[in-house]
Amino acid sequence: MNRVLISAAHKSSGKTTVSIGLCAALKARGHSVQPYKKGPDYIDPMWLSQACGRACRNLDLYLMDREEVISTFVRNASDINLVEGNKGLYDGLALDGSNSNAALAKLLDLPVVLVIDARGMTRGIAPLILGYQAFDRDINIAGVILNNLGGSRHESKLREVIEHYTDVPVIGAIQHDEALTIIERHLGLMPSNESGEAVARINALGTAIESQVNLEKFIAITRKEPLAVTDHAVVSHFPSLDKVRIGIARDRAFGFYYADDLDALAAAGAELIPFDATLDQHLPAVDALYIGGGFPEVFATALEANTSMRADIRLAIDSGMPTYAECGGLMYLSRSITYQGRQYAMVGAIPGDVVMHAKPIGRGYVHLAENSGHPWPRPQEKENKIRAHEFHYSSLENLPTDSKFAYRVARGHGIDGKSDGYLRNNLLASYTHLRTIGGCYWASRFVAFIRQVKQDALALPLQTTP
Repeated sequence: MNRVLISAAHKSSGKTTVSIGLCAALKARGHSVQPYKKGPDYIDPMWLSQACGRACRNLDLYLMDREEVISTFVRNASDINLVEGNKGLYDGLALDGSNSNAALAKLLDLPVVLVIDARGMTRGIAPLILGYQAFDRDINIAGVILNNLGGSRHESKLREVIEHYTDVPVIGAIQHDEALTIIERHLGLMPSNESGEAVARINALGTAIESQVNLEKFIAITRKEPLAVTDHAVVSHFPSLDKVRIGIARDRAFGFYYADDLDALAAAGAELIPFDATLDQHLPAVDALYIGGGFPEVFATALEANTSMRADIRLAIDSGMPTYAECGGLMYLSRSITYQGRQYAMVGAIPGDVVMHAKPIGRGYVHLAENSGHPWPRPQEKENKIRAHEFHYSSLENLPTDSKFAYRVARGHGIDGKSDGYLRNNLLASYTHLRTIGGCYWASRFVAFIRQVKQDALALPLQTTP
């Protein structure tokens, strides 16, 4: 099973552009490449997915147990399996490094290719590499890719230093290119579902990597023996009965969905029906709605202008349609979004107003405990604790004082620092992003709730006109 971790000494070293370029270049050579992203992230996986033509999977040592990480990796594996790290190789929340990129490399027996931003470096690159090797001898730093080089002379000096002082091969040397710098900046700010230029940008990265990285050496580094694993892919504690139709917002404004969650919804018996909140005039015929994260503030003009879609969604929620919304979805369902000095009308199903801020309001991992009023069925054997994550620059203001919430926030911010998961009718809307992992199983619970609502509706007596 060919596999590798693309990591770096620190964030913003160019590992995302290198990873995307490697995926594109290898795919162009006819290889089937499966991408993975370490930690909670939506934007990088969207680009990696598009570069590979396969859905990127997230591997998170904080939210997932070890067996779950191994199972997810093996279950989705292909010819070449590329994991992009987050931050630096040894960075992580835990002092002992148990949730670091290095820990993931150990768990999955991943050789590491280190992307080094070499701007301004010469002889100093040797102690950097030697220090990374010495810090943990169990980590196999199998190669380095030098990035942002200042020309052929700079490259020659670095290669000479690395060859003289270390045993780590240089498998790539990427010259500084303003066009690639622009691409990198774009990748970090713009999800690929928003960019009509995504294919051209990915092809440009693939071409740059093809000409500046020794792909034969790279493929040789990835060759490893298969991992042994006991399947740990439990996605549902509820029986899969009749199908339910869930309308899912998939467009420029809403695109933050984990592939494993979509798989879990399907496994639980959901048929996902995509709709475009910016362009479609009406909702499709569905039993429920799922509106994930994204950047609705960026597309607020289009969302506000689509009055018929906003009216359809408001009517559906007012009528009791089961609806789950995360972060950007919560923002869209509010009364309004204030962004860059202008207020935009939104759906109005949540009686509060969203205000954008210059700095994050909630950022990082979240610990939640469910309140007794949480509407979704929960297996009795499951403990009432959820680990998840949030990242939002907005706040939800002016909610009624008697508002009800699904969760108490033990770590993180949520809606107000104490609560998250606004409840109204059969709507649950939160700033927290859940994952169907680590005992959470939200997807199958949501599907079970949809079935329950449908059954309750069928049991109601018919209304007759006197």
